[in-house]
Amino acid sequence: MSFVTTADGTRIFYKDWGSGRPVVLSHGWPLNSDSWEAQQLFLANNGYRVIAHDRRGHGRSTQTWHGNEMDTYADDLAALLDHLDLHDVTLVGFSTGGGEITRYIGRHGTARAAQAVLVSAVPPLMLQRADNPGGVPIEVFDGLRAGSLGDRSQLYKDLADGPFFGNNRPGATVSQGIRDAFWRQSMAAGHRNAYESIAAFSATDFRGDLAKFDIPTLVIHGDDDQVVPFEVGGMASSALVKGARLIVYPGAPHGITDTHKQQLGDDLLAFLSSFEETA
Repeated sequence: MSFVTTADGTRIFYKDWGSGRPVVLSHGWPLNSDSWEAQQLFLANNGYRVIAHDRRGHGRSTQTWHGNEMDTYADDLAALLDHLDLHDVTLVGFSTGGGEITRYIGRHGTARAAQAVLVSAVPPLMLQRADNPGGVPIEVFDGLRAGSLGDRSQLYKDLADGPFFGNNRPGATVSQGIRDAFWRQSMAAGHRNAYESIAAFSATDFRGDLAKFDIPTLVIHGDDDQVVPFEVGGMASSALVKGARLIVYPGAPHGITDTHKQQLGDDLLAFLSSFEETA
């Protein structure tokens, strides 16, 4: 197993598959790098070096007491890129991971990055507040916090069986295996880490970070996302990144890394190829 140790002694687990120009995948809450398995294998089989890490407090990384917020997540990602000395990287972030790569660019710039992809991502700002009236009410996130403290195992089952994969929609065919994998990964996260991460993904304002994007950016979002609504996430972010390309998956839920594996893989591959064509 491969780890990088950050400045505060945290061990960050990562998988490093394939060879070629590097792609780094950042996962959603409260999952880990296993949630990227389909895309990691697909892209590695198509000529890329694909790295996916477990965020601190998640999966096989250290369950730290502190640092469960976006600045530290971004600094941990920087430590990984520095450790592997990666260049011309395509950063791909799903949901909370979209926040992580966005804050990374905001804090560390794009010296190592060539492209960015936001998939069902939380930027620019999920939480409803006076300067973000279209956001998600805080009661939604307070409900997640209450569920996490009360019975987080059942919370994760309810998310997997309902809104995360759109399994609460008529005609949904999300397998029990996919839902079980969500629960398994979620329970591997530290209790405190996952709890504090709710504030990290919901209340962090990424608008200033998005303004610093100066690399080709692709935004992918389902228009039936019940976790990060399309208008709050993909549509808003694509409007804030100069030159960003937006791809909307009609009727798609939040968890498109599982429900739309082939389509997502094909769109990522096409975007990656566009860099080689212009290099």
